[in-house]
Amino acid sequence: MKQVPNLFTLLNLIFGCSAIVVVLQNGIVIQNTAEGTQLIDITEQIWLASLFILLAAIVDFADGFVARLFKAESAIGKQLDSLADVVSFGVAPSMIVYQFLRMSYAQEENGMNVSIWFLLPAFCLAAAAAYRLAVFNLDTEQQFGFKGVPTPAVGLLMASIPVIYWHTSDSMILAVLLNKWFWYGIIALLSYLMTCRIPMLSLKISSYALKGNVPQLLLIVLSIVSLLLLQWLAVPVIFIGYIILSLIFKNK
Repeated sequence: MKQVPNLFTLLNLIFGCSAIVVVLQNGIVIQNTAEGTQLIDITEQIWLASLFILLAAIVDFADGFVARLFKAESAIGKQLDSLADVVSFGVAPSMIVYQFLRMSYAQEENGMNVSIWFLLPAFCLAAAAAYRLAVFNLDTEQQFGFKGVPTPAVGLLMASIPVIYWHTSDSMILAVLLNKWFWYGIIALLSYLMTCRIPMLSLKISSYALKGNVPQLLLIVLSIVSLLLLQWLAVPVIFIGYIILSLIFKNK
């Protein structure tokens, strides 16, 4: 039974690999026509990667629960969990950013011939995730809270982008998501948030008393209201709310 949590962790890794495969077979054809550059969607679309990253996040949450249930927490399980998280919430989201950067450049004249050097910054997210997880494994002070934004939070944020893109008709949102400077800014911001030492909220409920769980309850309320009103756009709103609440309460 001690290996059951590790099987969940490996399933997390498999979902992460599946997300990468879907991103590489993204269902996007960038075509130059007389009217200009067009993005043509075919059957297999990049937004399916969002599903696999979400499944990875669910399994990532479940493996810790299962480990406590079977009293099977171990050092190897902790290391394995971080290795899986690098793939699911580091590499897979980086691939999503890579494709959106590629799509952004395709809007420009001669954008189809963009140098790989302009697309490589996308993988800074994967590098930041790997660094953050390595620090997390060695930092005993992060047992009941976080320093820097957890990688699954960043992974879920990036997973929401393809779904938002393919399920919105708002021209302003589409323009933002096809703007290269937006993506460079996102890369820099999220890489910083993962590797900084700013205290962030733990989503664990420490007790049933209201006093110690005010920020967590506020985040739950924000999440419910945002999901009801904004649907997929709720994910970025919840992420921003998490950052703001963390700064206000400073993990206390």
